[in-house]
Amino acid sequence: MHTDLPSSKETAVKTDNHARPIRRLHHFAWRCRDAEETRHFYEDILGLPLVHVIKNDHVPSTGEYCPYVHIFFRMKDNSHIAFFDLGDGIAAQPSPNTPEWVNHIALKVDNRADLDSMHQRLLAQGIEVIGVTDHDNYIESIYFFDPNGFRLELTTEVAAAETVEGFARTAHQELAIWTREQSRRQALAEGKS
Repeated sequence: MHTDLPSSKETAVKTDNHARPIRRLHHFAWRCRDAEETRHFYEDILGLPLVHVIKNDHVPSTGEYCPYVHIFFRMKDNSHIAFFDLGDGIAAQPSPNTPEWVNHIALKVDNRADLDSMHQRLLAQGIEVIGVTDHDNYIESIYFFDPNGFRLELTTEVAAAETVEGFARTAHQELAIWTREQSRRQALAEGKS
């Protein structure tokens, strides 16, 4: 399992020596069941302005007939969270082989005060919120679901810059340890030792 992976030194060299043309997230898109319900949640509750609407009867990339509206909400860094309403009142279904907490999108707020403010805003709207949760002294987060059942995380960084740099220095090593442990677990499960 994973025997042909590059070493962390090889990966670090590639990262340092090659241009990285990907600048930031432009948008993340998900299916929604009702565009107006989704607009209310993201614009009126979370405060993300609706900035673009695309209506089409055909999918531009495939030519497939599928009437839809594609709505975009802008964040402070000019990236977007976007949704497709296919007009059938159906939300995206979670993967049956994945726990509901796994698939989510994390949106960054500037500080703990902003995180607490959003926590209170969501509670005031009757939205169930999990957290504040500490993640390895790296970030603190709250979790909740939008009207489509899509899990969202609001997070703020709490680690000092030197701590974050330390995480980056050991990331490949930590992943290699995990990979070896998983290989051992898989071998034991298959009756190999």
